[in-house]
This record gives sequence, C-alpha cells and structure tokens, in this order.
Amino acid sequence: MKGNRVPNLVLDSVRESLISSSGALLVNEAVRVAGLDRRLSRALSPWRSTRAQHDPGKVLLDLATAVALGGDCLADIAAVRAQPTIFGSVASGPTVSRLLTALAGEVDAAVAAIRHARADARAAVWARRRPLAGRPGSRTGGQVIVDIDATLVGAHSDKEGAEPTYKRGYGFHPMCSTIDHGAHGTGDTGVINLRPGRASAWDSADHITCLDDTLAQLPEHERGQVLVRTDTGGCSKAFLRHITDLGLEYSIGFGGSDAVKAAVEAIPDQAWRAALDSNGEPRDGAQVAELTAWMPPTTRTGTSDDWPPRMRVIARRERPHPGAQLRLTDHNGWRITCFATNTKGPGWTLAALEVRHRQRARCEDRIRGLKDTGLRNLPFAGYAQNRIWMEVVALAADLLAWTQTLAFDETEPARRWEPKRLRFRILAVAGRIIHTGRRRRLRLPRDWPWNHLIDIGWATLRTA
Repeated sequence: MKGNRVPNLVLDSVRESLISSSGALLVNEAVRVAGLDRRLSRALSPWRSTRAQHDPGKVLLDLATAVALGGDCLADIAAVRAQPTIFGSVASGPTVSRLLTALAGEVDAAVAAIRHARADARAAVWARRRPLAGRPGSRTGGQVIVDIDATLVGAHSDKEGAEPTYKRGYGFHPMCSTIDHGAHGTGDTGVINLRPGRASAWDSADHITCLDDTLAQLPEHERGQVLVRTDTGGCSKAFLRHITDLGLEYSIGFGGSDAVKAAVEAIPDQAWRAALDSNGEPRDGAQVAELTAWMPPTTRTGTSDDWPPRMRVIARRERPHPGAQLRLTDHNGWRITCFATNTKGPGWTLAALEVRHRQRARCEDRIRGLKDTGLRNLPFAGYAQNRIWMEVVALAADLLAWTQTLAFDETEPARRWEPKRLRFRILAVAGRIIHTGRRRRLRLPRDWPWNHLIDIGWATLRTA
C-alpha cells in the first residue's frame, strides 16, 4: 500500500489573504483596452435607478467575469465578490437578480444595448490588434469568416421555451455565430440567438437574422469582406440569395439531392482532382470535383425563385474508413459530401476551397467552448431572462478571446487554448497581494509553470 503523497499535511484553520483568480488581472486589462466597462455603463444607463449604488454596466460585467472564470449560474458571482482587490466592489446576489429582471422586462431594448456596447468594444480590440490574417479591407488573406450553427442546450426542469428537440431531448435550440481567427487563434463570439427546442436547424429566417445580427457586431470597415460558412442546415435558396444580395461570399454544405446524385454519376473520372489536408499536402484516398456543369439548369439560372447566380457546387469523395457504416448516398464505395460557394479568383483551386470549407469544424470547437462558458445550462425559468443570460455568455466568451488576442501574438500557443485550459493554467492561479513602497503588488507562486505567459500577457496589455 502506497503512503500519503503529501505526508503530514493537514488543514490549518488560520486563513491567509490570498487571491484565487490572480490571472484574471489579464482579463481586467483587456476590459480596459477595449473600454468595455465604460461602454456597458453608457449602454445600460437607462436601467440605473436614481438611488442605485451599483452601476448596471459594472454589475453585468462582473457577472460576465464570473462566467468567464468558470461560473455557470448567478450565485457564482460570489467568487468575484470575494476578491475585491482584483474586481472592486461587486453587487450582492439580490441586486444582480433585480437587474436581470429589469433588463428582461425590456428584453429587446436591453439586448440591443448590450450588443451595441460589445460591438464598439470589439472594434477597439481589433483596432489594437486585428486577430485575423491578411490586410484589413481586402479579400485576399483578410477575409472575415463567420460560422453559423445551431446547437442543443438541455433543460432539466420546466422552463419557458423548453421543448422536445429533434434528438428526442428536452430544452432549447439556440442559433450561434462565431468569427474564426484562423489557425493561429481562437474566435470571437458573434451572437447567440435563443430559440425554443422545436426550432428547426434548417430555418432560413433564423439564419438570415443570425447573419444580420453578426454583421452588426463587426467593425464597419470589415463587413464587406465576409465569408459565411454553415453546414447543410443553412443550405436554403432564401439564405444564399440574402448572402448574395449583401455582396458577400459563402461556403455552405449542400445536401445529397437527386440532382447531386445524377451529377456525381455523370461526371467523368478525369474531372476529379486530389484533395488536400489542412497542411496543404495531398490527402490519401480523397478527391474533389466541381459538379456545377453537370447539375440541372435550375441550379444555374439564378431566377428569383431559385438558387443565386454564379453558385458553384463542389463535391468531395473519400473512401469510408474501415468499419464505417455505408450510406445510401455512397457512390461506388465512395462517400460523397458537397458544398456550395460563389468564390472564384486566383489561388482558389477546388482543393483549396474544399479545405476552407472543411475548416468549418472549428465552429464546433467554439460552441464547445461556449458550453464551457455558461451555455451548457440556462439558469432561469423565464425565456426573457435566459435571453439576457445568452448575452452574458457572449460577453464572457469575448472577454476570454480578447484577452488571448491582446495578450499573446499569433506564434504563442496560449492564443489558441480553449477556455478550460486557459482557466486552469492562467486565470485560476493563486497569488498574494503585498503592500510596499506605497503600492500594492500581486505576487504569484514561484514555481508556477506558466508564470512566463502571465508576465508576457501583462507586459503586452500594459503597453496598450
């Protein structure tokens, strides 16, 4: 039998003056650079009563900070309240609850105000350090990629709007959008639009609303160079025509219809080209081809009741991995997947377009991060209150993404860490505040493995 790994260690009843979330000092600095505190204060000023001691913007920011640190309900703001030397004076639980009730009473106006403040803060962050590759204002390398996807959020009690879902669960079906930072970063959160559990993943009106709301979140000079990516749930004529009318590009999953099957059967073998992996190397056993010329004329005319003009349909075929269950849409042993795009131009080969579309999988990573940042559980019984909670989740996720963007350059792996890892290694480190030379200083553990990242992030943020 092995002995105690830490022999003779017992809990001492004497308490020390320690900070349990010292790394959140970087989050505070990101808030300062973005001006998020001032912007929220102005946006939510209509909801501040004349005798209120706590500013509504500060209350909402403190709640978002608690969620960013790992909280998933209103009561978790107590962890922020217990550290006033880092976060200042924090409102009590009843005060926070009253504010959310007041915001829910005018939910449309409150959501618009919060999103306006968040959009202005994003513009300030991007002006300080643009998280995307390439030159802003140009399509070449500077494209802003917006990923849209719906996800399921379970409910374990009777809540307004909770309904049976298509996967035979019970809960909600919000539509989310994220802004991809590419291979060297994480991603901003666009919007999270709450929907009842029965809402369809194919609803074109919800996709259009989500896209329009997301464009409003982008800096104005970035909105003309957007690429919209979705899975087949976004493949509707109305949505694609809306994107086209806005002058934007798209890369949308295209369902395996009879027209696609006929085109795959008609296309000659020499039309298939080698597919590439994410590193730009040939992918063994995978090929791509353009089906547009073999599709029925209704997919090419671009009439008012049909698909948009200049739409291209590109297919990818790959041998299913050993043990994979074959599908009815498989053709001669090949697994066929398709997507539609309107992108043309130098450098955009079929293989490059297919790799770009396949990178839509990053959206799944971003949604997983959102569920680790308050989206996994909707804490209120009322639908309007849970809409406000969606805005808190989006704020919290952006706090983390902006901290990574502003604190670390693109060569630093910490810029790509998901929320769980960022919290565990940086945000949750304990420290001690000492008073010396008429100043307060935060001291971190001597042997903490990621001290250098905190030092780098602090120095970078303080130069802003």
